[in-house]
Amino acid sequence: MTESDEHYMQQALELARRVPFTAPNPKVGAVVVRDDRIVAEGWHKGAGHPHAEAMALEGIDGRGATLYVTLEPCVHHGRTPPCVERIVTSGIDRVVAAMEDPDDRMRGAGIRYLRDQGVDVTTGVLELAAKKVNSAFVHQRQTGRPLFTLKLAFSIDGRIAAGDGSSRWITGGPARRRAHERRAEVDAILVGAGTVLADDPRLTARAGAVERQPARVVVDASGRVPPDAAIFNAGHVIVASTSDAPHDRHTAWKERGAEVVVLPGGTSGVDLRALVADLNRRGWLEILCEGGASLATSLLREDVPDRLEIYTGPALIGRPGLDIGDLSVSTIAQAQRMKLVDVTRLGEDVLTVYEKGDA
Repeated sequence: MTESDEHYMQQALELARRVPFTAPNPKVGAVVVRDDRIVAEGWHKGAGHPHAEAMALEGIDGRGATLYVTLEPCVHHGRTPPCVERIVTSGIDRVVAAMEDPDDRMRGAGIRYLRDQGVDVTTGVLELAAKKVNSAFVHQRQTGRPLFTLKLAFSIDGRIAAGDGSSRWITGGPARRRAHERRAEVDAILVGAGTVLADDPRLTARAGAVERQPARVVVDASGRVPPDAAIFNAGHVIVASTSDAPHDRHTAWKERGAEVVVLPGGTSGVDLRALVADLNRRGWLEILCEGGASLATSLLREDVPDRLEIYTGPALIGRPGLDIGDLSVSTIAQAQRMKLVDVTRLGEDVLTVYEKGDA
């Protein structure tokens, strides 16, 4: 690995980040370099579109050139032909891949194929950065379940809302823009009935030109959300409920175009483990949980979130104010521990990101 390898891989990573949502496929960028100059580039735009390597190699004579790609080139047939075959026929001399593909069909198979065909392959260049770009994809392929990210906005003194339940706006404009950007990156947004009743949100991504909207999942065990709520006005909505909700409310939600999933009841309403199992089967890569204090507490109590995105705004609320509820922690030794992975200033606010792992 050389400095030039890292330089060109950085360019490929920038290309991979161009499209916020490519699920169920990973985000991939590629550049072709000859004589220390980029001669072609490509990036994946999502399912059904050409892979980054194919886009970069279109019309290119690869002899004497190096292909830099953020993920191991695919060796399996899907909606598009295997990229490894395209690479070999193009005449590319060398491939630099940031990381192996964690998909069961891959795990080094593409790298082995290229080497068997006489292509020089280098791996592991900016690997950590590449895994960060595709953290949700990597997590889903390794665990079989989507990455659950819990987003919370706190005041300086740790309150989610004032005593009357109001929380608009603890954070400022830059933080809210980032929150909308995150919505554009995920498969679905998960909220509780209380959030819908308090704010009547649309829960759509409104950060520039957004080509698709995330699905919205509303957890409502007893049928409190009215069928004229704004959340039903656009896009795919799933209501996770129980048999305790009136049948006519289930029917009214369906008439608004929602998918109603009836699940067992739990100690705090819908059985969250049953809900997670239902969401797992959909093949989603990431679910952004934007629920209020009640749902956030339930999710944390059940150890569902894999990542926390904590926005802290420059406000003091004091008591009475809403915060995270009882997590059944009676001593510090029982506290849930997470690993700090990122801190970003957003105007007057701070975004702190934690993930499961060794603290």
